[in-house]
Amino acid sequence: MNDSASRPRRLRRTPALMAGVVAALLVGLSACGSSDDSNGTDSASSDGAAKGAFPAKVATKFGEVTVDKAPKRIVALGWGDAETVLALGGQPVGASDWLAFGGEGVGPWAKGMYDKSPEMIGTLEPEFEKIAALQPDLILDTKSSGDQTRYDTLSKIAPTVGVPKGGDQYKISWEKQTEMVAAAMGVPEKGEKLIADNEAKFADAVKAHPEFKGSTITLGSRTSEGYGAYVSGTGRVDFVERLGFENNPAVEAKAGEGFSVSVSKENLDLLDADLTVMAPIGIPATDISGDPLYKAVPSVKAGHSLVFDDQGISQAFATDSVLSTVYALDKVVPLFAEKMK
Repeated sequence: MNDSASRPRRLRRTPALMAGVVAALLVGLSACGSSDDSNGTDSASSDGAAKGAFPAKVATKFGEVTVDKAPKRIVALGWGDAETVLALGGQPVGASDWLAFGGEGVGPWAKGMYDKSPEMIGTLEPEFEKIAALQPDLILDTKSSGDQTRYDTLSKIAPTVGVPKGGDQYKISWEKQTEMVAAAMGVPEKGEKLIADNEAKFADAVKAHPEFKGSTITLGSRTSEGYGAYVSGTGRVDFVERLGFENNPAVEAKAGEGFSVSVSKENLDLLDADLTVMAPIGIPATDISGDPLYKAVPSVKAGHSLVFDDQGISQAFATDSVLSTVYALDKVVPLFAEKMK
């Protein structure tokens, strides 16, 4: 199971070819002037970032990254990186649209936060030449595959904050993502405030719903390729664990290096838990709710299941950023409570 199933395929390029393209672009761009030159699109940093303590240092899987001065031209490539920048008062000049929102590439929770639409960049295979042409002074790729070649190519263009240690295959919480992006922008105190506000909202939800504590939950999805379930370390599971749920132990027992495990139609009882929550990806929700095999799962038969037919809720869950988590909390906690009765 892979959330990229519904995304358009990108033209595949070899790392050697891309490195050459990037190098050529950088030479040409440097002759045209520094990225510090003032122009109408240098709006990536906030006033707070300009006053931050620099050089800023951010620990990543690839080593410590140093940002010498307040970034003015941020390219946000990682899943949720762009809206994290927006939440911190910045304005990315380039961004990736992981869930094919269209427009400015963000969900309804971040609608209207851009002053100027960013240049849209590919996701699984970003257009390195397009990124170089934007003359970034900071690239964010904190929620990504953690691929070494991807990082090496990006870091030739500008200082790149990649995944944290242990963050391969998109395994990073909104909390860690916010912390890393805030540090790179020179506004760690803004990041701390956003994190504290979100944690308070989670605490309120936990207090209001003690029935969640210790209950098992399965978070799964179905694509055109079949069923799957998410494992601990991913944003979706982190979200429900903060509410007191325990991720399905049977799913955890099958966990590998990826963020999910496949579930065959013959073994759909693996989805059984005190609460089973499913999301359609690239298919109608009725392909899940109307599936006789799915309806035979014990938790589903007992009425303790939920299929997201609201795309916004499903996308908020998938994004798991400092902005989307608040949206998801407001929407899904009442739904969980209803199905737990």
